[in-house]
Amino acid sequence: MLVIIDYQAGNLTSVVRSFKALGVEGEVTQDPGAVTRASRVVFPGVGAAGKAMATLGQLGLDQALRECFHQGVPILGICLGAQIVLDYSEENGTPCLGLLPGRTRVLPRQPGLKIPHMGWNRVRWLRPHAVFKGLPEAAEYYFVHSYYPDPAQENLVLGVTEHGVTFPSAIGTRNLVATQFHPEKSGRFGLQILANFLAWDGSHAE
Repeated sequence: MLVIIDYQAGNLTSVVRSFKALGVEGEVTQDPGAVTRASRVVFPGVGAAGKAMATLGQLGLDQALRECFHQGVPILGICLGAQIVLDYSEENGTPCLGLLPGRTRVLPRQPGLKIPHMGWNRVRWLRPHAVFKGLPEAAEYYFVHSYYPDPAQENLVLGVTEHGVTFPSAIGTRNLVATQFHPEKSGRFGLQILANFLAWDGSHAE
């Protein structure tokens, strides 16, 4: 069973629609029990880290996510879901889930550079991974964000993107992968990522 976590952090319609296009009906839920019973978990989201972590805690979804991670259930984090899997976010000074070591940082402002980073951009893949297999180098993906995940260990960064600075845009370890961009809004290459995730066995290898 594919579960899409609803923690009041944005519109989930495009995520559900994308999986339907792949022939999979994802269950949208706020129930921690449904999350811990899932065979795959999608952890999407937009918005502020502080409110998101408070809602996860109130619903008991923070512990459910930690249990899924430790049980080896394949997890895909998207946007805010890629930021609050780390230890800490500079947004609202928020302690986060701690599934990966590191912190989420604000994109530095520079003259002529638009923040939030919004629109299409490339990802330079650093390491092979089954979820990102078969993607052309010239592919672009859709971003909307002012913060980015910065893992404490270099080997946790799977891909990087340029926007004033070079920032991690795909991260992962073990049974968790996460993207700062939105695969569900990234056309056919985003759908390919979601299809790869559905086929992934949760091992951290190509």
